[in-house]
Amino acid sequence: MLTGKQKRFLRSKAHHLNPIFQVGKGGVNENMIGQICEALEARELMKISVLQNCEEDRDEVAAKLSKGARAELVQVIGNTIVLYKESRENKQIQLP
Repeated sequence: MLTGKQKRFLRSKAHHLNPIFQVGKGGVNENMIGQICEALEARELMKISVLQNCEEDRDEVAAKLSKGARAELVQVIGNTIVLYKESRENKQIQLP
């Protein structure tokens, strides 16, 4: 579980990132969660955008993605979700 200070730190790091994945009409599926897990292992911090044609609520999508990828939900702002998961092999971000 992240503290408020750690979430603030991660939000500042994520500000300059572009969304890597998009959740659209199909919603969240197992294939997407697998790819997000692999990307989180490589990057640790990432943005995901929820498109207008997504039938699920953005908060539901964020909960499903964070639970499926076993990642920490840093922020949901607008239609953008920020996820963090500490990498096992190549740890890049040092949390305060």
